[in-house]
Amino acid sequence: MSCDLHFHIDRREVFADGYSFGDPGPYERIVGRAEVFFDPSSPHYSNVVDLEYAPRDERGCVCFETDFFLLKPVDMSRGNRRIFYDVVNRGDKRALQFFNDASASNNPSSLADAGNGFLLRQGYTLLWCGWQADVLPGDGRATIAVPIAYDGNQDITGIVREEIIVDEAGVVSKPLSGKSGTRCHPAVSLDTTAATLTRRQYQENNRELMANGDWQFAKLSKDGLVEGSATDLYLAEGFRPGWIYEVIYTAKEPQVLGLGFAAVRDLVDMLRHDGADALGTANPLADGEGHPMIEKAYAWGRSQSGRFLREFVYRGWNKGRNGGAVFDAIWPHVTGGGRIALNLRFGHPDRYPRQHEQYLYPSDQFPFAYVSCADPHSGEVGSLLRHPYTDPLVFHTQTSSEYWQRRGSLVHTDACGMDIDDHPKVRIYHFSSSQHHAAPGIPPQPGPYRNLSNPLNTSPLLRALLVRLDEWATTGAVPPPSCVPRVEDGTLVSVAKVQECFPGIGDIRPPKAANRLFLQDYGPEYGYGIVALEPPQIETDREYEIRVPAIDADGNEVSGIRTPDVSVPRATYTGWNIRSDLVGPNAMYSIVGSYLPFAANEAERAAVGDERLSLEERYPSNVEYVRRVYEAADLLWRKGFLLEEDAARYVEVAKQKG
Repeated sequence: MSCDLHFHIDRREVFADGYSFGDPGPYERIVGRAEVFFDPSSPHYSNVVDLEYAPRDERGCVCFETDFFLLKPVDMSRGNRRIFYDVVNRGDKRALQFFNDASASNNPSSLADAGNGFLLRQGYTLLWCGWQADVLPGDGRATIAVPIAYDGNQDITGIVREEIIVDEAGVVSKPLSGKSGTRCHPAVSLDTTAATLTRRQYQENNRELMANGDWQFAKLSKDGLVEGSATDLYLAEGFRPGWIYEVIYTAKEPQVLGLGFAAVRDLVDMLRHDGADALGTANPLADGEGHPMIEKAYAWGRSQSGRFLREFVYRGWNKGRNGGAVFDAIWPHVTGGGRIALNLRFGHPDRYPRQHEQYLYPSDQFPFAYVSCADPHSGEVGSLLRHPYTDPLVFHTQTSSEYWQRRGSLVHTDACGMDIDDHPKVRIYHFSSSQHHAAPGIPPQPGPYRNLSNPLNTSPLLRALLVRLDEWATTGAVPPPSCVPRVEDGTLVSVAKVQECFPGIGDIRPPKAANRLFLQDYGPEYGYGIVALEPPQIETDREYEIRVPAIDADGNEVSGIRTPDVSVPRATYTGWNIRSDLVGPNAMYSIVGSYLPFAANEAERAAVGDERLSLEERYPSNVEYVRRVYEAADLLWRKGFLLEEDAARYVEVAKQKG
């Protein structure tokens, strides 16, 4: 036996009161758990860090258990026989929100949860499951239970670094993980003399060592009392907003986090190919005779979950039990150049580096691109796609935020910032001027940053591209070529060039630098999943060249897929925003963009020092504005980047702005 999977179906019920989604008909929800028992000596599980220290059952098997959630046509023969696997983001379901314009929900059950119904009207079977073992239960999050590693009866310990940044005053205690929904690596001892806590305002500042008596491994009780806690940090004076606090300590009880990859592979592989589980429970995606009704499987992951997919494919997890591919296509969305540091002892899959936040956590490491490149800094040669028999088709999509904060240019340039060729199985698309969290229906919002957030909605692009991806995987129909900024045509440039070209808009200026990347050293055992150097050693003489998209006279980006909101603009949209004066105004704020609306008329823009043409100067009438939006939407439809229904929506919205 290499793997036994057992289904436990907790609920099976009609979805959306039996509403019929066109040809696929009504859908049903299936909610349950999947247990996997496997032989740890099996090559299917090799290279999982600390697997040799995982407890065994009486058969010598290791076990893990993951939640799963299915939305499927009641009559599978009416669906399109495709699994759309939405890799949960910190346990949260995202696909219905971003493809269907629905409100975010971890328990979709009503017609409202289906949004515009797009994925269901297409006939997809939607699947979610847990993979991130440090996600705690609650709020409907998908979780996975994996073993904790022990060396016999002894704890396994190791050095851990946790970073905490707060954006509000008055905070005195935080979980070591930084989040209440994420498990912390517990400290071996509450003695602060065996640990260090430092603080600094910006990444480039020297660390200020805090006295051991000024902080505790502790938290506030419900009664407001300070009580010791191996998973919390207490600071009596409170955390300074925007400052970077870094605690380094010895931790225990590491989870075997790498089994998250196995959970996805084993569950999808079983649903595609098996009529029943190891105990005879029927595959819910099989027909009455035990034949699975699935022909293709696609995986889409957004941000963290997209980085999961890049690592999943890179490490060879897309190979199923029969030697074939688990996923026919994957779609990492808004990942930038990163992967996920999941298969580590005391790993932090929740964390990812930005200019100010979590800058030193591993995620963005060579290789970055899908084609083979040489890395002059590490001396390595490599690519993300390196398993030709199981490598899937890939759509990689990213926004302006990924170029500024997530080193997105490295997906299609080399370490020196020069253009590289496309991989024949990959398409890369830049969603021009959009921000990382481009969720539909969210207006510009204030926050601990200088400008209102960027409200651009790119879900129409996702819908059209999914149709293109399915055509590619099904019939071989070639999708539109990659659409990204390029050095050779002057659309991928230095930050200095963007600063030079950015229009005068009062005192608003672009960041002085993108999120830079240097070669990082986490110690000699990092290749085996163990971090020995905290903080890591940064080799500042070995820097990867990061470039950003060029802009037009309005400050909007000239390359990529430009939605009508960008090509017929009423504002400047950027992928960057600056932290407010209260939380560190010399750095970008996370992955939030900016919304800088045009003035109504010439007098208004002159009064505020705005060099951009006003709305009145641009669009003499609403008829003219609507005409230009229609032309822009029609062009995108003809290129394959918009569905006809979404092109019509852009025009209807334009009419309402008159």
